[in-house]
Amino acid sequence: MDQSIKFDLDLINRYNKSGPRYTSYPTALELHEGFGDLEYRQQIAKSNAAGGPLSLYFHIPFCDTVCFYCACNKIITKNRAHAVPYLDSLVSEIAMQGDLFDKNRLVNQLHWGGGTPTFLNFEQMKRLMDATRQHFSLRDDDQGEYSIEVDPRETNDQTIAQLRQLGFNRISLGLQDFDPAVQKAVNRLQSKEQTFAVLEAARKEGFRSTNVDLIYGLPLQTEQTFASTLDQVLEYSPDRFSIFNYAHMPSKFKTQRQINEADMPTPALRLEILQMVGKKLTDAGYVYIGMDHFAKPDDELAIAQREGKLYRNFQGYSTHSDCDLVGMGVTSIGRVGDAYLQNYKELDEYNQAIAEGKLPVFRGVALDEDDKLRRAVITYLICHFELSFKTIETEFNINFAEYFAPELENLAVMQNDGLLRLDQNGIQVEAAGRLLIRNICMVFDKYLALKQQQFSRVI
Repeated sequence: MDQSIKFDLDLINRYNKSGPRYTSYPTALELHEGFGDLEYRQQIAKSNAAGGPLSLYFHIPFCDTVCFYCACNKIITKNRAHAVPYLDSLVSEIAMQGDLFDKNRLVNQLHWGGGTPTFLNFEQMKRLMDATRQHFSLRDDDQGEYSIEVDPRETNDQTIAQLRQLGFNRISLGLQDFDPAVQKAVNRLQSKEQTFAVLEAARKEGFRSTNVDLIYGLPLQTEQTFASTLDQVLEYSPDRFSIFNYAHMPSKFKTQRQINEADMPTPALRLEILQMVGKKLTDAGYVYIGMDHFAKPDDELAIAQREGKLYRNFQGYSTHSDCDLVGMGVTSIGRVGDAYLQNYKELDEYNQAIAEGKLPVFRGVALDEDDKLRRAVITYLICHFELSFKTIETEFNINFAEYFAPELENLAVMQNDGLLRLDQNGIQVEAAGRLLIRNICMVFDKYLALKQQQFSRVI
């Protein structure tokens, strides 16, 4: 398939409005507190009846220092002792959840996120992985996708060797920007030596995939300074890049209030940076996966996209569409059966539920048939940039043109603008439409009208 992109400034300016990132459909805004422990258990029973492999996500919320741009659920502390009671609760949750899932369901995907997972010491990480192996069926053949997010400032050669020993085979390095002025403005001081030492150690230990996270749109960034950061990382040739557009929402995320808004790049400058990023990475041989993600052509994500097997979940793009996702830890989100669900966001509430022997689920949403239909349409589009009407009609027993008549009218406008091609067989997203794939997906989102202002801009 064609995995190229075309940067059309006029189109981007016209379509650059707020919208979801579609790590789920319906989005997390539709989760409600009428869904709790009982409803989750019912969905687990449905999931076990369907069978299939599992994906596990663990949220480690602790960070040593605060990065001003951060919108994650985190706990800032230098006191490592704070991890001890949390780990006790997390291990208890693993046991509770593991007892509810069939033991013959292999864990094909596992991810530790945060926060900073390497805030834990090796004994704590080993305890967490041992508990997971005790209560779930982890793979022993290194063929699963077992990944972890690391902060190079909290990681060294020994840590990387220990992570590999625990079974991790994919690693994502947080970086954001090397420019000293930008680093100071966002309170994340991180050297090239720290960063690349971790990347090289991961390769030495046999990690099969390396990803680097960058953010554009941070204070004091220019096209030239961000190009310099990108060039320095390209010299080490990671397998994947995640290059996110910074969403400045200080009313929602308190730490962002420490950023000087006068230092923020203009919308025009952001677009110049984005255009530079797309050209530099594609010139270097990377392909655009979608939604800020680039990968080498032989990377699993790029191969899965070409083979029509790519999927999207709360961790981003994934090759494991057949897995139900079990989220564990404070604020974690899962997808089990026909539902999305989230654990308590506050640590006290999470610990209290665990202490009472309850699953710490405080909200969720069960999908109806229309939700599942629209989720399938959005997933095909956001992962593969194309959609076959016949595929959807066969799977859901509908007439696409009749069911989505208003949506097709809206897509006709996008066709006239050159974002996509539309015919009686389906939708093909053009190179100019791939950067705006969120806009195309938004056409099929029935919940969006009332919630659009709560999302970040698409570019």
